[in-house]
Amino acid sequence: MTASSELGWHVPLSDIRVDDELTDAVVETVRSGWWSMGPRVEELEGEFAAFCGAPHAVAVANGTASLHLALLAVGCGPGDEVVLPSLNFVAAANAIVHTGAEPVFCDVIGADELNLDPHDVAAAVTPRTKALLALHYAGFPCAMDAVNEIADQRGLAVVEDAAHAPGASFHGRMCGTLGQIGCFSFFSNKNLPIGEGGMIVTGDEELAKQLRLLRSHGMTTLTWDRHRGHASGYDVVLAGFNYRLDEVRAAVGLVQLSRLLEENEARARIAGLYREALDGVDGLTMPFGDGDGTRVSSHHLAVVVLPEGADRDRVRAALNERRIQTSVHYPPIHSFTRYRSLGERRPLPQTNALATRILTLPLYGRLSDQQVEDVVEALLGAVQTL
Repeated sequence: MTASSELGWHVPLSDIRVDDELTDAVVETVRSGWWSMGPRVEELEGEFAAFCGAPHAVAVANGTASLHLALLAVGCGPGDEVVLPSLNFVAAANAIVHTGAEPVFCDVIGADELNLDPHDVAAAVTPRTKALLALHYAGFPCAMDAVNEIADQRGLAVVEDAAHAPGASFHGRMCGTLGQIGCFSFFSNKNLPIGEGGMIVTGDEELAKQLRLLRSHGMTTLTWDRHRGHASGYDVVLAGFNYRLDEVRAAVGLVQLSRLLEENEARARIAGLYREALDGVDGLTMPFGDGDGTRVSSHHLAVVVLPEGADRDRVRAALNERRIQTSVHYPPIHSFTRYRSLGERRPLPQTNALATRILTLPLYGRLSDQQVEDVVEALLGAVQTL
């Protein structure tokens, strides 16, 4: 069974497989009678840390919470600036604002690579800059060597937004382990979906301690600790949040983590079919290419760049008529009313030029070759009639 099987799409944008292994894990957890953060969350943290090769992993309620806590843990606050690409989900900027800091938007490289441009990152740094928030767009690692060099030269923290990139790697190291802190999302459309949830990984023990305090009200012990008799009380040492993950979603996460590499491999094959059929055809571009082996993508998104002057709404409508779901990842953050004034402070020529041309095609591991052919046929038909 799949989650989109009854929604009317011939080819949904993403889909979730629901089988006995998944439902049995949930039922077992519910029947255990312990639903708030406990042993399954601890197990998921351990398994995810081992998967990434990170000493510490902290499970949280969602990807936005992971960004918020990571930025707080590295010291972002009022008067600070954080540099990030505007071609990004708005949660990244919102998380910065909620620390009291201010987002500063940088540009992307171009149609062939939709990741941040390190040269523009360097240009965006000011004396007020506290951190660089580096998104691995669509699961393709950004140039972390250049990002870290800028950070080292300027004394800045590096927070990786690896929401798209579980299992992606840069020079053999997993995304999320390349800066001070790495942040992941387990939203329903992600490679590792649990509904809502997130994870933070770090190699810094003090940061990990800070993250665990911030996650649960600043309390020095957890309810699960007290339930097991490992503690009889608690102190509150800072003003934290309730960003805890629950046991049911952790149980789902353990099943999904066991399937992640298989899912990523299947996505890579499907992305290759798209690339072979579309890249360079009728003015279309598939960003990122196959890489050179030093950057391995998780293939979270299949994004195509439409020809200059193309009417994206018409293209999407044509695919919609064929019951093929598409999306846009993303409207640039500086295009939204809340952040428009910040976008006017720095030129973002590549982001602005590509904003109306990017289109996200269906991509998930169980997508059939016939469905891929149907998407390709519909897209090329729509583009040729523009």
